[in-house]
Amino acid sequence: MDIQHLVDRLEDLIDEGRHVPFSKFTLIDEERALEIIDQMRISVPEQIEKASRLINQRDRLLAQANEEATRVVQIARERSEELVQRDAILQTAQNRAKNIIEQARREAETIRADADTYVLEVLKELEGQLIRNLTVARNGMAKIMEERESSQARMQAVYEEAESEITAVVQELAEAAVQPEPSQPGQSGPTGA
Repeated sequence: MDIQHLVDRLEDLIDEGRHVPFSKFTLIDEERALEIIDQMRISVPEQIEKASRLINQRDRLLAQANEEATRVVQIARERSEELVQRDAILQTAQNRAKNIIEQARREAETIRADADTYVLEVLKELEGQLIRNLTVARNGMAKIMEERESSQARMQAVYEEAESEITAVVQELAEAAVQPEPSQPGQSGPTGA
């Protein structure tokens, strides 16, 4: 799967999340976020494999260019030898052979330089994309962790407040149960008349 598509899905997930009022936090589906991050982890090696294929393609192009240059040089040598033997015009044959060899060398260098330039451009683009995607993934993970910690802190505060209120109510009830009831006027005690 394309890493850019995964980054877009992560961004959509954050946009779809519920905003926590009076805060900068957004609640998102943690399971979906982790699933997208796992897919990113799988996709990054695919991008690296793609780069490796490009390098292999470059190597094949270079090998072909070298073979072609060798073949052209060999043909030039054979032609130059034929010209020397057939026409006995040594100087002309040597000059022609040198020109063919030089042209083959220039063509091979041009092919090699073009292949190198192409591969470098593709790898630079891939590097930039990977850096952008890694930054987005790290920011997303940091945001999720920050929201999780904030949520846990809020839950702890609610728990502590509830516990404090319950303790106060229990204490009031205990104090009320321990205090004797006030005697009412006009009633005699157990030793009454």
